[in-house]
Amino acid sequence: MQSWSLLRSALVCCLALVLAGCASRSVPTDAASSGIPHLRKQGTATQLIVDGKPFLALTGELGNNSATSLEYMKPIWPKLVAANMNSVLAGVSWAQIEPAEGKFDFSVVDGVIQEARNHKLRLILIWFASWKNGLSSYPPDWVKKDFERFPRVRTQWGKPLELLTPFSDANRDADAHAFAALMRHVREIDGQQHTVVMIQVENEVGVLRDSRDHSPAANKAFEGSVPKELMDYLQQHKDSLIPEFREVWKAAGFKTSGTWAQVFGQGRPEQFQIPIRVDSPPYKQEDLESWRKFHWPVDEIFMAWHYALYVNKVAEAGKKEYNIPMFVNVWLQQPNFPWPGVYPSGGAQPQVIDIWQAGAPSIDILAPDLYLQYFAEVSARFNRNGNPLFIPETRGGSEGAAKVLYAVGQHNAIGFSPFGIDRTVATDTELPRAYDLLSQLMPLILEHQGKGTMAAVLLAPDDPPRKVQLGNYTLEASYLRPRAVAGTTAGQQPLPSAAAIFISTGPDEYYAAGSGVSVTFSPSTPGSEYAGLGTVEEGKFVSGRWVPGRRLAGDDTGQGLNLSLRNLGIQRFTLYRYR
Repeated sequence: MQSWSLLRSALVCCLALVLAGCASRSVPTDAASSGIPHLRKQGTATQLIVDGKPFLALTGELGNNSATSLEYMKPIWPKLVAANMNSVLAGVSWAQIEPAEGKFDFSVVDGVIQEARNHKLRLILIWFASWKNGLSSYPPDWVKKDFERFPRVRTQWGKPLELLTPFSDANRDADAHAFAALMRHVREIDGQQHTVVMIQVENEVGVLRDSRDHSPAANKAFEGSVPKELMDYLQQHKDSLIPEFREVWKAAGFKTSGTWAQVFGQGRPEQFQIPIRVDSPPYKQEDLESWRKFHWPVDEIFMAWHYALYVNKVAEAGKKEYNIPMFVNVWLQQPNFPWPGVYPSGGAQPQVIDIWQAGAPSIDILAPDLYLQYFAEVSARFNRNGNPLFIPETRGGSEGAAKVLYAVGQHNAIGFSPFGIDRTVATDTELPRAYDLLSQLMPLILEHQGKGTMAAVLLAPDDPPRKVQLGNYTLEASYLRPRAVAGTTAGQQPLPSAAAIFISTGPDEYYAAGSGVSVTFSPSTPGSEYAGLGTVEEGKFVSGRWVPGRRLAGDDTGQGLNLSLRNLGIQRFTLYRYR
């Protein structure tokens, strides 16, 4: 019996080892287990995970060519740190790393990564390759000069543009080969340190000067059938498609096969010539007012699908070498860019998110370059269908300070990045203050993302009050006009936007952070008629611990009737009920 027990134990151990070995082979080392940057869901939010912990990117984007010179960057790095940034977006151009076909030079890239690491900053690299701002100025000369091998987009009138066509395998494969080499190199020099946390693939892709590509290959594809894989995707996701897109498909009869025009309607009228910018006719006032709508949807949908396929192949090649999060950025449709071709046609606009998600599954985030005054609206349009919000380009200053609070608090933004930060970092005082506040709050924010316990408001001076239901109370936030400053005249300076984040940390306890906002409260659950302010205190977080400052009442709380976030800061407050 004893021999059998020993034999049975040995067999069990052997079997366990075999199963463990099989498991380890069938479940390859992935991003989560290896510690490399990756995305992870928490409730309704998506978080960027770096070294096993959630990371909120308080960042800025350098000028397009700033990171091509290590000497130029020397005085910039300390300024970024002083501005309370934890990361920076820096461009890497295809021409820079592959000046001759198959010959790579990563010396400047290595220097940028090392300097970021020295200054304890994370890096988000931008791959300026086939396209930048809808044109092709960043490919190497050996690509630009060989227009037979690397063909361009053509307009309806036959004019070639300095714009690589997405309908060329040679264009795509050369780009993908270079990007794979870059990602392989980043893994080799940074795979353990994780200085580089995300990659932007291309920049503001799409066709300019026409609503679609009219090169021979493009025309052939347009006259053919919509690919089965796209139609299958649309049918599988029919009930959850972006409403603007679904209406276009519905208007054409929800066809499940046919040519592009049969399935999605007619394209741009032949007689309509695309202006470079809408500052003069042929635009009409109604065009400016209808900028949120599809114009000639089939052209934009057709181009979106083919750009998505191209970018996906590039991203896929890079992820095979080093699988970290990747995103694309978007030059937005807007009032003075209402038509596709005036803004890049085929980019990941909010109305074609479904097309990009179908065609580019290797792209993790579709990200708006958000300079528009309609910040809240556009943020909401991008934060749909599981697409996380990341803002790679925007403005800084007081407007940026307000909008980063809103993006993080209301839409669980992964990051926020004013453009040209090397030119503005020395003079911008408001954004660093907002970044400092968010750095203090970061553990609390990351803990509450996606759980329904955090919200935010963004208010212009003339906006009506906004109601937010959070926890057991309804918060009504109003714009709080700044006090007059001696020696200034009313109306001398435009009033800034105001914003605040609210976090519910208990049944009657909240933290609020922001400026320019006044808040009143009412119960949102049965049991009493009124809500009153209990304890209100200013303070700050030090190493994640709340350190109270002044205790507020009386004049600073409207005699207990409202919370006043007049200056940028954090307040902790409690509420109670009474009848």
